[in-house]
Amino acid sequence: MSDITSVERVIPASPEAIFTLIADPSRHHEIDGSGTVREAKDAPRQLTLGSTFGMSMKMGVPYSMINTVVEFEPNRRIAWKPAPSLAFVAKALGGPIWRYELEPVDGGTLVRESWDLSEDRIKFLLRPLRKQTIAGMTKTLERIEQILAKR
Repeated sequence: MSDITSVERVIPASPEAIFTLIADPSRHHEIDGSGTVREAKDAPRQLTLGSTFGMSMKMGVPYSMINTVVEFEPNRRIAWKPAPSLAFVAKALGGPIWRYELEPVDGGTLVRESWDLSEDRIKFLLRPLRKQTIAGMTKTLERIEQILAKR
């Protein structure tokens, strides 16, 4: 079984418009299909390689994550690695990588969102969440399309 889970959707918008939305952490709560993202903290307006940003989250109970952008190709690819805000916990766990890849196609942009557990030290605990994660990513791509359709 692969440690990378992905969903794809063709969104009738340019890669530039989609990337601008995804690379703005203050808008992540709008696009989040999982219902866990609450509010960006200490975040730049637009992410770049190496950017860090905090995120208030809630899955039953509130918690905070610190994200670091680990892949960045403007209008094509962006990925960040979240970690718990407590440094000693973050070091012990590793963490999944959330990745968006954008490819221009007829009718818009093929958007692929991936949940990459390959570097996560507790992937065996996260793998059972795969079905739930796919549902959340599918909703995220739907929300991106809805937001951009309103423009």
